[in-house]
Amino acid sequence: PEPRPAAGRRPALIPAYPAAERAVRALAEAVRYAAWRRTAAEPGRVPEYDDIQEAAAGADIERLLDRFTSDLAPGRSAALPPADAEALLARYGIHVRPALPAPDPDTAVRAAARLGYPVALKTTAPHLRHRADLGGVRLDIAGEAELRRTYTELTDFLGSPAELRPVVQAMAPRGVDTVVRAAIDPAAGAVLSFGLAGAPSQLLGDLAHRLIPATDREVGEQIRSIRGAPLLFGWRGSQPVDTGALEELLLRVSRLVDDHPEVVAVDLEPVVVAPRGLAVLGASVRLARPPATTDLGPRRLPFY
Repeated sequence: PEPRPAAGRRPALIPAYPAAERAVRALAEAVRYAAWRRTAAEPGRVPEYDDIQEAAAGADIERLLDRFTSDLAPGRSAALPPADAEALLARYGIHVRPALPAPDPDTAVRAAARLGYPVALKTTAPHLRHRADLGGVRLDIAGEAELRRTYTELTDFLGSPAELRPVVQAMAPRGVDTVVRAAIDPAAGAVLSFGLAGAPSQLLGDLAHRLIPATDREVGEQIRSIRGAPLLFGWRGSQPVDTGALEELLLRVSRLVDDHPEVVAVDLEPVVVAPRGLAVLGASVRLARPPATTDLGPRRLPFY
């Protein structure tokens, strides 16, 4: 006869699966959960940066909210003009590469002379933003004659300058194009997202997410967890990029959103990560009055 369990104890249950594949999948999930438990015990730290201007950023946010959200309905957010968004990000050591308006060829030439060649000519119309595949971004323009010719080709092909809203920007060092975002999720709270720019994130959804405030250990794991991560670390003989600078950028965005709940969305795209350093080429920020809440801090899974 089978032995009876001791009084007060439940009998041990042996899991059974209809196929070997399901058993292997369950075992893999158990291994992943055990690894997560080990790393969760040492989550890392939220670094301090001496150049962060938290109080000044808070004052800027209050001023901007008074200016841009006075007519907004409750729960709605406002997109900051590029200059205000870049100034706010700079308070947290996040510097966006300057882009000068170019409403006509002569202005574009003066902007390029100010920034220094080579330059890029880009459209900023919403339907063309970050769409290099449509010809809205022209790179490595080396001189005035080429810039004028490119400007004419761009406007003849895609539309008038008023529609395209072109800008001139100094060329960034070659590297891997990435995207860094932060947003408020109704279920999880503030979430930090990272992926490769373009098709990997837009078409394939290859993004990694972490709750804010993120620690140094978490962002290190985050950039390594996307499927396209090998491109950052020297895939097929390419030169590895500066992942240390990328991790610092993610931590600074996390700090900004954690310190100021009025910042409801940050979008940095593209962020070109080079072998040394990185360049933020585009940025947008949205602000809103935070709703009243009793839910303090990020949500964590309990341990049993």
